[in-house]
Amino acid sequence: MAGHVSAEGAFEAHRDHLMAVAYRMLGSVADAEDVVQEAWVRWAAAEAVRTPRAWLVTVVTRLCLDSLRSARARREHYVGTWLPEPLVGAEPPDDPLLRSSLSYAFLVLLERLSPPQRAAFLLRDVFDEDYDVIAAALHTTPANVRQLVTRARHVATQAPRFDVDPAQQHALLATFGQAAATGDLSALADLLADDAVAYSDGGGKAFAARVPIEGAAKIVKAFQGFARILPPGVTFDLAWVNGQPGLVSRLNGAVYAVHVFDVVDGRIQRLYGMLNPDKLARVA
Repeated sequence: MAGHVSAEGAFEAHRDHLMAVAYRMLGSVADAEDVVQEAWVRWAAAEAVRTPRAWLVTVVTRLCLDSLRSARARREHYVGTWLPEPLVGAEPPDDPLLRSSLSYAFLVLLERLSPPQRAAFLLRDVFDEDYDVIAAALHTTPANVRQLVTRARHVATQAPRFDVDPAQQHALLATFGQAAATGDLSALADLLADDAVAYSDGGGKAFAARVPIEGAAKIVKAFQGFARILPPGVTFDLAWVNGQPGLVSRLNGAVYAVHVFDVVDGRIQRLYGMLNPDKLARVA
């Protein structure tokens, strides 16, 4: 690059976009930051880059693919359900595609895609990159990218669509937090869809169910058992989590867990609970 200041300024102009790509690819803020930092190192050492955005997207995508492949090997030994690291305080993006692609339901669904499918789908359908740029990033042809995107769409279309008034969802979650804090199992049961599913991620470092809990009755029973070991003084505060209303529970001011919910017809359909302290370290 011509100079450090100009190189840094040019990179910073694309940092937010690169973080958005990396987080959706990896489901981890920490890993996304590492990838973007490595992209900066390579950018600072590069010369005569004609299309900075395409060049940087290519570098970040390849780094994410390497990270995903090693992450999948690590997750084979992960204790319990793996969930994405939550983005607390992230209000909904204005763009509908960016908003839906940030949701927990969408990120969990992306785990069913292979790394190349995930990259091709996100870059094309979420970030509207040209097929030529994606092909260069994946070391393949535009024709093959189209096939990857088509296959990924079959999975991605299964993502549930939730169009809930944030004010109504905040009110529902406030009721949920009150019920959880007071142990009001009857009120809790009234909030759940009959076929609700609860996912929790403790990573072997916090008390959490190791498999999804299916059905409102089983979820309430699990909460009854959880309430017995819940330390006194835990509070539940409303917050934006991955661009949707959620709850942050705290104990003595420290973050204890993060909860996000999918709501259908006024009832909670999916519950995601993040209790792994490693994934809560960045939550203020």
